[in-house]
Amino acid sequence: MSTDKVSVHGSWASRWVFILAATGSAVGLGSIWKFPYMVGVYGGGAFVLMFLACIALIGVPVMLAETLIGRRARQSPANALKVLALEAGHSAKWSWGAFAGMITALLILSFYSVVGGWSLDYIVDMGRGDFQGATADQVGAYFGNVISNPWRLTLWHTIFMLLSAFVIAKGVVAGLERSLRIMMPLLFVMILVLLGYSMTTGHFMEGVHFMFDFHPEKVLDGLLPAMGHAFFSLSVGVGSIMIYGAYMPKNTSLSGTVVGVALLDTFVSLVAGLALFPIVFAAGLNPSEGPGLMFVSLPFAFGNVFFGQLMGVVFFVLVAVAAWSSAISLLEPMVAYLVERTKISRIWVTFWLAFTCWFVGLGTVFSFNIWKQAKFFVNEGGAFSLYQWGAQSGLDFFGVIDFFTSRIMLPLGGLCFVLFAGWVMGREAVRDELSIQNPVLFALSLFLMRYVAPIGILVVFAAQLWK
Repeated sequence: MSTDKVSVHGSWASRWVFILAATGSAVGLGSIWKFPYMVGVYGGGAFVLMFLACIALIGVPVMLAETLIGRRARQSPANALKVLALEAGHSAKWSWGAFAGMITALLILSFYSVVGGWSLDYIVDMGRGDFQGATADQVGAYFGNVISNPWRLTLWHTIFMLLSAFVIAKGVVAGLERSLRIMMPLLFVMILVLLGYSMTTGHFMEGVHFMFDFHPEKVLDGLLPAMGHAFFSLSVGVGSIMIYGAYMPKNTSLSGTVVGVALLDTFVSLVAGLALFPIVFAAGLNPSEGPGLMFVSLPFAFGNVFFGQLMGVVFFVLVAVAAWSSAISLLEPMVAYLVERTKISRIWVTFWLAFTCWFVGLGTVFSFNIWKQAKFFVNEGGAFSLYQWGAQSGLDFFGVIDFFTSRIMLPLGGLCFVLFAGWVMGREAVRDELSIQNPVLFALSLFLMRYVAPIGILVVFAAQLWK
């Protein structure tokens, strides 16, 4: 039976606003930074093909599950799972999975804000011309100086967190909707500007071949990384898409909208690669540089190509906007939950949560400088210890938070949500929310949520832990 519940936080004005919001949540550092370097590392077209297949078979079903749960309950993730579980005659303890997801989102935000702060810093640095004519070694040393300065990192971390908190504090309509109506079109325009510039470098077709030339022998090498990145790139598993779904108009086609979001996110990832690789080739660099691509290789490239200074500013503004749109989606689920449970004003809830994330984020800031010698989960010479100062191996504070969230909590959160939608809510509730008239398409959607996506997530989870 259809539900007429209304969110106490407000609702999106239209289907298009939800698409902007969900795409903003999904398009972040993963799409603009991680996807291009993973294409470089894992074999171009073979990785792209595996990524697209995994988006369809894993990413879309999990996003569909999150969105329909959110719209059905019209509440924050933890309260949504509790209410819907009780309505279906199941245990309210399912809400624990959503609560863990919201905690995970805050932990991710704590270090996401630090990296987002780097992009703000580089906008200024690029605009001043700090990388013009610099050598690769000089750019690498420059980045080393940036992350070794805790005061500099803390300043930009603070600015980025304040920007995110400001949007959330103003509410769904005045804050989220109004800002996303500006941020997302700006993001699309800037990435198309970069793509247009790449076509003038004389290396565009080289970038196209690098991305799409298919090498069958590399398929297995990129399968698990593609599966993992497809899952994480859509911002599923922490409740962000679920809370955005709670603000979604009832008369909107849920399945069509979710597919549209997945296509937009994939489009941005592909265009980012097509825009960046020709610039890298034009500067004579190797596009398989890995994580250093964004803050070392690309600044060097922009500093040594025609119109590079201007395009470098455009690129880092693009990165900052993408990070900002993702950051607000990480903060919103817990803000909504505490407003529902405590009735404290949204402004105060946002302030204290943002301050908490900022404080935890200082651990990430210090991981690159004053706490650099602090290592956790150390295994040296066969002797294992949870913590050791000055060890040669092990994870720093940032590494621990990143490992715990991305390799453990995100897959478990996604598994919880897709199992809940597929098995706990019941066929009729899912059918009503999806409004899919074609019985074959509905059966396929349910099959993907019940079987294909959970198995894929378990494979990703096992592979991440093994790695």
